Amino acid sequence: MAMPTVKITGSEVSRLIVGGNPFSGNSHRSAELSREMRDYYTTAKIKETLRECERCGITAIQARGDNHIMRMLNEYWNEGGSLKWIAQTASERTSVPGNVRQIASSGAVACYHHGSSTDGLWREGKMDVVRDRLGAIRDTGMVVGLGTHHPDVVRHAEDRGYDVDFYMICFYDLIARGGETYLEEDRAAACQVIREVDKPCLAFKIMAAGRNDPEEAFRVAFEHIKPSDAVVVGVFPKHRPNEVEQDAQLTERFGRVGEW
Repeated sequence: MAMPTVKITGSEVSRLIVGGNPFSGNSHRSAELSREMRDYYTTAKIKETLRECERCGITAIQARGDNHIMRMLNEYWNEGGSLKWIAQTASERTSVPGNVRQIASSGAVACYHHGSSTDGLWREGKMDVVRDRLGAIRDTGMVVGLGTHHPDVVRHAEDRGYDVDFYMICFYDLIARGGETYLEEDRAAACQVIREVDKPCLAFKIMAAGRNDPEEAFRVAFEHIKPSDAVVVGVFPKHRPNEVEQDAQLTERFGRVGEW
Protein backbone atom coordinates (compact mmCIF):
# COMPACT_ATOMS: atom_id res chain seq x y z
CA MET A 1 0.00 0.00 0.00
CA ALA A 2 1.44 3.36 -1.06
CA MET A 3 1.90 6.19 1.42
CA PRO A 4 -0.92 8.78 1.15
CA THR A 5 0.24 12.22 0.04
CA VAL A 6 -0.74 15.88 0.28
CA LYS A 7 0.41 19.09 -1.40
CA ILE A 8 2.40 21.23 1.04
CA THR A 9 5.61 22.31 -0.68
CA GLY A 10 4.15 23.08 -4.09
CA SER A 11 4.30 19.40 -4.96
CA GLU A 12 3.16 16.19 -3.32
CA VAL A 13 4.76 14.99 -0.09
CA SER A 14 3.90 12.05 2.13
CA ARG A 15 1.30 12.61 4.87
CA LEU A 16 3.97 11.44 7.29
CA ILE A 17 6.98 13.79 7.48
CA VAL A 18 9.94 12.81 9.62
CA GLY A 19 10.62 15.39 12.33
CA GLY A 20 14.07 16.70 13.18
CA ASN A 21 13.94 17.16 16.96
CA PRO A 22 15.62 13.82 17.80
CA PHE A 23 18.33 14.49 15.19
CA SER A 24 19.14 17.71 17.05
CA GLY A 25 19.00 16.08 20.49
CA ASN A 26 15.71 17.65 21.56
CA SER A 27 13.66 14.98 23.34
CA HIS A 28 11.08 17.11 25.19
CA ARG A 29 11.30 14.43 27.87
CA SER A 30 14.47 14.84 29.93
CA ALA A 31 18.04 16.10 29.76
CA GLU A 32 19.21 12.49 29.94
CA LEU A 33 17.16 11.40 26.92
CA SER A 34 18.23 14.47 24.95
CA ARG A 35 21.86 13.59 25.63
CA GLU A 36 21.19 10.00 24.58
CA MET A 37 19.74 11.25 21.30
CA ARG A 38 22.81 13.41 20.65
CA ASP A 39 25.10 10.45 21.31
CA TYR A 40 23.06 8.12 19.09
CA TYR A 41 22.46 10.44 16.16
CA THR A 42 25.83 10.86 14.54
CA THR A 43 25.71 12.27 11.01
CA ALA A 44 26.05 8.74 9.66
CA LYS A 45 23.18 7.49 11.81
CA ILE A 46 20.91 10.38 10.77
CA LYS A 47 21.57 9.66 7.10
CA GLU A 48 20.91 5.97 7.67
CA THR A 49 17.58 6.85 9.29
CA LEU A 50 16.66 9.14 6.40
CA ARG A 51 17.35 6.36 3.92
CA GLU A 52 15.07 4.11 5.97
CA CYS A 53 12.41 6.81 5.75
CA GLU A 54 12.76 6.77 1.97
CA ARG A 55 12.34 2.99 1.88
CA CYS A 56 9.14 3.32 3.91
CA GLY A 57 7.61 5.89 1.56
CA ILE A 58 8.34 9.09 3.50
CA THR A 59 9.33 11.91 1.16
CA ALA A 60 10.08 14.92 3.41
CA ILE A 61 11.99 15.93 6.52
CA GLN A 62 11.21 18.84 8.83
CA ALA A 63 14.34 20.10 10.56
CA ARG A 64 16.09 23.18 11.92
CA GLY A 65 17.86 25.64 9.65
CA ASP A 66 21.20 25.42 11.46
CA ASN A 67 24.71 24.47 10.37
CA HIS A 68 24.47 20.95 11.77
CA ILE A 69 21.36 20.06 9.76
CA MET A 70 22.49 21.87 6.61
CA ARG A 71 25.86 20.09 6.57
CA MET A 72 24.20 16.71 7.19
CA LEU A 73 21.61 17.24 4.44
CA ASN A 74 24.29 18.35 2.00
CA GLU A 75 26.10 15.04 2.54
CA TYR A 76 22.85 13.09 2.36
CA TRP A 77 21.81 14.67 -0.95
CA ASN A 78 25.31 14.30 -2.42
CA GLU A 79 25.02 10.59 -1.64
CA GLY A 80 21.75 10.33 -3.55
CA GLY A 81 19.19 11.16 -0.84
CA SER A 82 15.82 12.39 -2.05
CA LEU A 83 13.84 13.71 0.94
CA LYS A 84 12.57 17.27 0.59
CA TRP A 85 13.53 19.66 3.38
CA ILE A 86 10.92 21.75 5.20
CA ALA A 87 13.07 24.08 7.29
CA GLN A 88 12.42 25.75 10.63
CA THR A 89 14.10 29.08 11.26
CA ALA A 90 16.82 28.74 13.89
CA SER A 91 15.77 30.82 16.89
CA GLU A 92 19.35 31.40 18.08
CA ARG A 93 20.35 33.29 14.92
CA THR A 94 20.67 37.04 15.30
CA SER A 95 19.25 37.77 11.86
CA VAL A 96 16.17 35.80 10.82
CA PRO A 97 16.29 37.15 7.23
CA GLY A 98 19.94 36.12 7.06
CA ASN A 99 19.07 32.66 8.35
CA VAL A 100 16.25 32.42 5.81
CA ARG A 101 18.59 33.25 2.93
CA GLN A 102 21.05 30.61 4.12
CA ILE A 103 18.23 28.05 4.38
CA ALA A 104 17.10 28.85 0.83
CA SER A 105 20.61 28.54 -0.56
CA SER A 106 21.04 25.21 1.23
CA GLY A 107 18.22 23.45 -0.59
CA ALA A 108 15.04 23.84 1.45
CA VAL A 109 11.79 23.78 -0.51
CA ALA A 110 9.80 25.36 2.32
CA CYS A 111 10.52 27.33 5.46
CA TYR A 112 8.37 28.22 8.44
CA HIS A 113 8.80 30.73 11.24
CA HIS A 114 9.82 28.92 14.43
CA GLY A 115 6.77 28.28 16.62
CA SER A 116 8.20 29.27 19.99
CA SER A 117 9.55 32.48 18.45
CA THR A 118 6.14 33.21 16.97
CA ASP A 119 4.47 32.66 20.32
CA GLY A 120 6.94 34.88 22.16
CA LEU A 121 6.29 37.73 19.75
CA TRP A 122 2.54 37.06 20.04
CA ARG A 123 2.71 37.56 23.80
CA GLU A 124 4.67 40.78 23.33
CA GLY A 125 2.19 42.14 20.78
CA LYS A 126 4.83 42.14 18.04
CA MET A 127 3.20 40.09 15.31
CA ASP A 128 4.25 42.71 12.76
CA VAL A 129 7.79 41.37 13.27
CA VAL A 130 6.55 37.88 12.40
CA ARG A 131 4.78 39.23 9.32
CA ASP A 132 7.98 40.91 8.11
CA ARG A 133 9.91 37.68 8.60
CA LEU A 134 7.33 35.75 6.60
CA GLY A 135 7.90 38.29 3.84
CA ALA A 136 11.61 37.51 3.97
CA ILE A 137 10.81 33.82 3.38
CA ARG A 138 8.51 34.72 0.49
CA ASP A 139 11.25 36.82 -1.09
CA THR A 140 13.46 33.73 -1.45
CA GLY A 141 10.85 31.83 -3.45
CA MET A 142 10.40 29.13 -0.80
CA VAL A 143 6.98 27.94 0.32
CA VAL A 144 6.04 29.97 3.44
CA GLY A 145 4.85 28.56 6.74
CA LEU A 146 3.99 29.87 10.19
CA GLY A 147 4.66 27.76 13.27
CA THR A 148 2.84 28.09 16.60
CA HIS A 149 1.57 26.31 19.69
CA HIS A 150 -1.41 28.67 20.06
CA PRO A 151 -4.64 28.19 18.04
CA ASP A 152 -5.39 31.92 18.33
CA VAL A 153 -2.17 32.77 16.48
CA VAL A 154 -3.54 30.92 13.45
CA ARG A 155 -6.86 32.74 13.73
CA HIS A 156 -5.03 36.08 14.01
CA ALA A 157 -2.98 35.33 10.88
CA GLU A 158 -6.06 34.25 8.94
CA ASP A 159 -8.14 37.25 10.00
CA ARG A 160 -5.39 39.63 8.91
CA GLY A 161 -4.52 37.88 5.66
CA TYR A 162 -0.96 36.86 6.43
CA ASP A 163 0.87 35.64 3.33
CA VAL A 164 1.43 32.02 4.33
CA ASP A 165 1.02 28.75 2.45
CA PHE A 166 0.77 26.42 5.45
CA TYR A 167 0.72 26.31 9.24
CA MET A 168 2.91 24.21 11.52
CA ILE A 169 0.68 23.57 14.55
CA CYS A 170 1.56 21.79 17.78
CA PHE A 171 -1.07 19.40 19.15
CA TYR A 172 -0.23 20.62 22.67
CA ASP A 173 0.11 24.20 23.92
CA LEU A 174 3.42 23.78 25.75
CA ILE A 175 4.13 27.51 25.76
CA ALA A 176 0.89 28.44 27.52
CA ARG A 177 1.34 25.56 29.97
CA GLY A 178 4.86 26.63 30.82
CA GLY A 179 6.56 23.32 30.07
CA GLU A 180 6.08 19.70 29.14
CA THR A 181 2.39 19.49 30.00
CA TYR A 182 0.28 17.55 27.50
CA LEU A 183 -3.48 18.03 27.94
CA GLU A 184 -6.31 16.46 25.94
CA GLU A 185 -8.12 19.80 25.82
CA ASP A 186 -5.15 21.35 24.02
CA ARG A 187 -5.11 18.54 21.45
CA ALA A 188 -8.81 19.10 20.81
CA ALA A 189 -8.26 22.87 20.45
CA ALA A 190 -5.44 22.32 17.96
CA CYS A 191 -7.57 19.99 15.85
CA GLN A 192 -10.40 22.53 15.92
CA VAL A 193 -8.32 25.35 14.45
CA ILE A 194 -6.75 23.01 11.91
CA ARG A 195 -10.25 22.22 10.63
CA GLU A 196 -11.22 25.89 10.60
CA VAL A 197 -8.57 26.96 8.08
CA ASP A 198 -8.44 26.07 4.41
CA LYS A 199 -4.64 26.12 4.22
CA PRO A 200 -2.72 22.87 4.73
CA CYS A 201 -1.45 22.26 8.26
CA LEU A 202 1.44 20.19 9.57
CA ALA A 203 0.47 18.76 12.95
CA PHE A 204 3.41 18.10 15.23
CA LYS A 205 3.89 16.44 18.61
CA ILE A 206 0.96 14.13 17.89
CA MET A 207 2.83 11.56 20.04
CA ALA A 208 3.28 14.06 22.90
CA ALA A 209 7.05 13.49 22.62
CA GLY A 210 6.65 9.74 23.01
CA ARG A 211 4.08 9.84 25.80
CA ASN A 212 1.11 8.73 23.67
CA ASP A 213 0.40 5.24 22.39
CA PRO A 214 1.42 5.28 18.69
CA GLU A 215 -1.74 3.65 17.31
CA GLU A 216 -4.00 5.97 19.31
CA ALA A 217 -1.95 9.02 18.40
CA PHE A 218 -1.99 8.41 14.65
CA ARG A 219 -5.65 7.40 14.61
CA VAL A 220 -6.78 10.50 16.52
CA ALA A 221 -4.60 12.79 14.42
CA PHE A 222 -5.80 11.58 11.05
CA GLU A 223 -9.43 11.40 12.15
CA HIS A 224 -9.39 15.03 13.31
CA ILE A 225 -7.24 16.90 10.79
CA LYS A 226 -8.18 17.68 7.20
CA PRO A 227 -7.39 15.30 4.32
CA SER A 228 -5.06 18.03 2.99
CA ASP A 229 -2.95 18.04 6.18
CA ALA A 230 0.09 16.00 7.25
CA VAL A 231 1.76 14.97 10.50
CA VAL A 232 5.37 15.52 11.56
CA VAL A 233 6.80 12.79 13.79
CA GLY A 234 10.36 12.39 15.05
CA VAL A 235 11.88 8.93 15.47
CA PHE A 236 14.40 7.41 17.86
CA PRO A 237 14.82 3.76 16.80
CA LYS A 238 17.41 3.00 19.46
CA HIS A 239 14.54 2.01 21.76
CA ARG A 240 11.97 1.13 19.09
CA PRO A 241 13.98 -0.48 16.27
CA ASN A 242 11.17 -0.62 13.70
CA GLU A 243 9.79 2.81 14.53
CA VAL A 244 10.05 4.29 11.04
CA GLU A 245 8.31 1.33 9.44
CA GLN A 246 5.64 1.20 12.14
CA ASP A 247 4.87 4.93 11.82
CA ALA A 248 4.65 4.55 8.04
CA GLN A 249 2.25 1.63 8.43
CA LEU A 250 0.08 3.62 10.83
CA THR A 251 -0.02 6.48 8.31
CA GLU A 252 -1.00 4.09 5.53
CA ARG A 253 -3.68 2.62 7.80
CA PHE A 254 -5.21 5.79 9.20
CA GLY A 255 -4.01 8.49 6.80
CA ARG A 256 -6.55 7.65 4.15
CA VAL A 257 -9.41 8.92 6.30
CA GLY A 258 -11.17 11.42 4.08
CA GLU A 259 -13.86 12.77 6.38
CA TRP A 260 -13.89 14.36 9.82
